[in-house]
Amino acid sequence: MIWPNGAKSATMLTFDFDAETLWLSRDPANAKKPGVLSQGIYGAQRGVPEILKVLKDHDLPATFYTPGWTAEKYPDRMHAILEAGHEVGHHGYLHEWIDPSKPEDERAAFEKGLEALNRVAGITPTGYRSPAGETSPNLISLIEEFGLLYDSSLMTDVTPYRHTLEDGRPGPVELPWHWSSDDAPYMIFAIQTPRPIRSNDEVFQIWRDEFDAIHEMGGLFNLVMHPQFTGRPSRLRLLHRMIEHITSQSDVWIATGHQVASAWDQANPK
Repeated sequence: MIWPNGAKSATMLTFDFDAETLWLSRDPANAKKPGVLSQGIYGAQRGVPEILKVLKDHDLPATFYTPGWTAEKYPDRMHAILEAGHEVGHHGYLHEWIDPSKPEDERAAFEKGLEALNRVAGITPTGYRSPAGETSPNLISLIEEFGLLYDSSLMTDVTPYRHTLEDGRPGPVELPWHWSSDDAPYMIFAIQTPRPIRSNDEVFQIWRDEFDAIHEMGGLFNLVMHPQFTGRPSRLRLLHRMIEHITSQSDVWIATGHQVASAWDQANPK
């Protein structure tokens, strides 16, 4: 892949703006636990504005994959993201963890999320990311049916590729990601499932090494973050640090998911 402007690799700075849906989808009982939900509220009230400041400081675009429920509760944040020139992608309605045996529920969540984004902020997203990386065999056909350009839910490769539909027709573009380049494994914490909270130095080393290796391969570094985690004060410093490392390479193209998928789509026509 030869990236635009002669770049050797591409990078996406992405934020899954889940707010409280991250916790509601894990356990409906969390709806009655203000302490748990407050983490998501922080992400919306404080995390998003602080992240927007960081992106403005570096004059870089990003993609915010947002559940419809989040858009409905925080319309001011949606408008702020759009006014700053960033992309908003589809991320379900209530951050649903898909049950492949219930395709009707998957379709309902997909449609409800799309409707909410359009109603709240006039958004017609071109890309989708499945909540928590949970997908089903129906996903790609849904994305194709509703006319989206790309998906960013799978971990099959380190470069974009095109899906093939069940009938053999070419489908949407895939923009792969991986858990190692996601903030959640290192920063999420819940009393029910405690895990070590990693230091900035540990996370930076993992992200830096992954970026460096993907850059050398000429692939796509898809950095996945959440405002309720990376939006914390010390983690914002980590974001600055990571951006500075990425931009120290003069031959990296930093773009939104839509821009990356469009460039790949044009270079690899159906």
